Amino acid sequence: MEPVRPELPLRPRWPRQELAWVGVLCLLAALHVFIYSAALPFFNNVDEPAHFDTVVKYAHGEVPRRLEIYSAEMLRDVALYNSRFYFGTNHSRELLPPPWTWPAKQQAAWIAAESPASPGTNVESSQPPLYYTYAASWWRLGGRLGIGEGNRLYGLRFLNIPVVMLVVWLGWLAARHVFPEKPFRCLGVPAFIAVMPQSAFYAIQNDVLSPLFFGIAFLGLLRFWTASIPGPGLGLVTGLALAAAFLTKSTNIFPGITILVLLALLARHFSQSGRLRESLPSFFTLVVCAGLPALAWMTWCKINFGDLTGSQPKAQFWSWTPKPLLQWWHHPIFTPHGAAKFLDHFLPQFWQGELVWHLHPLSFRLADWIYTIATIGLLGFALVKMTLQPASVSRSQCQALWMSFSIFASAAAFLVFISIAFDFHDSPYPTPESPYLYCGRQALAALIPFMLLFVSGLDNLSERFPDRVKFIILGALLLLILSVEAASNWPAFADPYNWFHL
Repeated sequence: MEPVRPELPLRPRWPRQELAWVGVLCLLAALHVFIYSAALPFFNNVDEPAHFDTVVKYAHGEVPRRLEIYSAEMLRDVALYNSRFYFGTNHSRELLPPPWTWPAKQQAAWIAAESPASPGTNVESSQPPLYYTYAASWWRLGGRLGIGEGNRLYGLRFLNIPVVMLVVWLGWLAARHVFPEKPFRCLGVPAFIAVMPQSAFYAIQNDVLSPLFFGIAFLGLLRFWTASIPGPGLGLVTGLALAAAFLTKSTNIFPGITILVLLALLARHFSQSGRLRESLPSFFTLVVCAGLPALAWMTWCKINFGDLTGSQPKAQFWSWTPKPLLQWWHHPIFTPHGAAKFLDHFLPQFWQGELVWHLHPLSFRLADWIYTIATIGLLGFALVKMTLQPASVSRSQCQALWMSFSIFASAAAFLVFISIAFDFHDSPYPTPESPYLYCGRQALAALIPFMLLFVSGLDNLSERFPDRVKFIILGALLLLILSVEAASNWPAFADPYNWFHL
């Protein structure tokens, strides 16, 4: 795969109307994230108490050196603000007003009664530090400003709003870089990101930073491939973005390695064409900026947690043990039924997240099927058309889409790797009966590459229609996504424990 120079100038003039629509989509994303961050009560079932506890520890300047027990501050807030509707119904609590509205003495008695004899272990203690440092800054600032505890809690969720707005903007930049002559794709990518019903965007959750930093790295990769001689500044930004993605979540290592492999292929081509010497400062800067922060964190993990990513204590806590290599291939995921089961869980969770309400998924099964079928169909359509009709896209666009697919596939491959490489024994998830790790939020680093493929497939499918009709279809799809999400999440809006009732 040889890189080609861009067919349009590197600094095209962006249409004002398109810029205005991107601004509208950023505001839509902000409103979307705000509404659901406020409507969903604390603390959700996707490890939100553990992430909040880690934020609190960072706010006090305590970087965990082992899997630590939950802090008293975290247990206090859980007692006061926990809805309990995620894991079931507490009928005695339903009849009571929220504890934060009680007099101080009653609150103290309630906290004492709700505090467990053993605080429990925070299995997220070994997670990389970037998200927790970011969130801890707000927690400290809110305390100094005297903001109420409930508003401080929701403020941690509201920190996701500028992040998602930036991801929408990056999605547009990536689409415009690859498809400057296709306004439907340029606006379709940020539009789907803006309304994506991914519950990780509404929670205290480190996954939210993955698409931001990896999106910057992906845009840097695209610019590397279309530059005659990439400059050191491009290497600096791309390398730091890769490091930040790894320091956000160690599971981003698979798509990160994919980007490094693609850049190595590019360096090889530069060597063959006699441009490597001029490009060397950029590649060197990238490797140093990506490698040094990652090596520093891996050294910290090795010293304090016993392995390079800090995952070993967590695996031991959940009773995961490595399987011999020859036993990997006996996993049911290598059967048609097993592969279908994995995709049937992974793809809907990639789109919607993993929230439950009364222990039932906070989503419609029909919507799960639609997301699965649409994703497989549109991604497949985009790839097949490139293969069978290569003249339908330019060479640079074809390269960008294949790179996008390889990045998304590598993010999914990480989940497959964990699924086949471990025995899960007494683990609650995955289990020996269902040995699949399919939490889609862990593939969010590949969100922008995924959307490039998804929207390309949709554009190919509707290629006989004029752009006006395509945008009508796009608007209808966005409205459908928002309507289905509102209907499936409607019970949360009436919960007296959410932000609207503070």
